[in-house]
Amino acid sequence: MNLVRFHGRPMLRKMRKLAGRIPGLKSLRALVGRVYIRRALRTIAADPKRLEHYGFRVYSQNDEDGIIAHIFHVIGMANMSFIECGAGDGTENNTRKLLNEGWHGLWIDGDRQNVEIIRTTMDRQISAGQLSVTCAFITRENINDLILAAGFSGEVDLLSIDIDGNDAHVWRAISAVKPRVVCIEYNAFHRPPIEWTSDYDPDFRWDGHIGSSGASLKLLERIGNEKGYALVGCNITGVNAFFVRRDLGNERFSAPFTAEHHFRRWLMASIPHVSTEPAGVSAPGV
Repeated sequence: MNLVRFHGRPMLRKMRKLAGRIPGLKSLRALVGRVYIRRALRTIAADPKRLEHYGFRVYSQNDEDGIIAHIFHVIGMANMSFIECGAGDGTENNTRKLLNEGWHGLWIDGDRQNVEIIRTTMDRQISAGQLSVTCAFITRENINDLILAAGFSGEVDLLSIDIDGNDAHVWRAISAVKPRVVCIEYNAFHRPPIEWTSDYDPDFRWDGHIGSSGASLKLLERIGNEKGYALVGCNITGVNAFFVRRDLGNERFSAPFTAEHHFRRWLMASIPHVSTEPAGVSAPGV
């Protein structure tokens, strides 16, 4: 039974609060998540091109680190550059691992405290010119100016967008750079074939209602097609979608490149951390 559908969002919020208060509940959540992940991987075992096989977590929130590593193993790198919109404080995001591996890029976050933490903990990378950090609340009106002001334009390897609301609107507006790969958060409560996004509001702040913000995977598929990208997969916990620019070739990823094929429902489970990239990884930390 889908507890969220049956009880509604208030029950989901209560469950998440309880997870942090009841001893052992986090461990139970992780165990349930691992069982689901193993079951999900069995259903796609016959298709080695599915991204879910390659996920693992070093600094990412879920298994995005491994998926990103696999995508660039497949298509190669152009200039080892990234832009992350919604970088947090740098301790948990989709590009910290890449930064540690010698990539260079731009982190943008609207929380001043997060940015101060980054400027303190990543002082060496910032001073060396490896990392640029911008404190700004991202909108579709300012995103291109923010990117250009930081010295980025043209082709970049990776664009990651996780801003809890206007993600689809901002991606559609970006023209200053032409990323080879896009990782963007989707709202799994709006299943294919639904095309849905929350209304654009430049002052939007997420209110904790999971189903009321962001965009459906099907709508992101359409935006990707309009911009020349193929939807090549989603992470196992149903949070992020991955797009590869069509001119780079997509025959090495699982087809068809549709939301119906790649959709993953949202899973309230945690992926265990690994300290380094696993050798021959075939599952996200399980």
